[in-house]
Amino acid sequence: MLTNYLPALIFLGVAIGLASILLVLGTGLGRYFSRAPYDAEKLSAYECGFEAFEETRMKFDVRYYLVAILFIVFDLEIAFLFPWAVALDSIGGFGLISMGIFLGILIVGFIYEWKKGALEWD
Repeated sequence: MLTNYLPALIFLGVAIGLASILLVLGTGLGRYFSRAPYDAEKLSAYECGFEAFEETRMKFDVRYYLVAILFIVFDLEIAFLFPWAVALDSIGGFGLISMGIFLGILIVGFIYEWKKGALEWD
């Protein structure tokens, strides 16, 4: 039974070993080649070449998140449509009806969001 897990354990061991070696090398070489590791220029906040005008931890409007969630939902819809379109010949009428129901539910959700004003950006 252990032979079934042996390739996964080998992969895990190699991954942990490689990550450890790279971390040690990066830390060691970074300290060796860096002339002034803690100078003011390296520790300053970098944003488009100039200092930030105001506090960077500001609240976002909830509508931003709603639009992002809607984008993900409709992006996943497209991800489901491509394999369905390729396999439509083999799945037949059942697949067509199933996708019609799926798209119908998504259209009802889209209309609901539209009526609630989630897509308005004022």
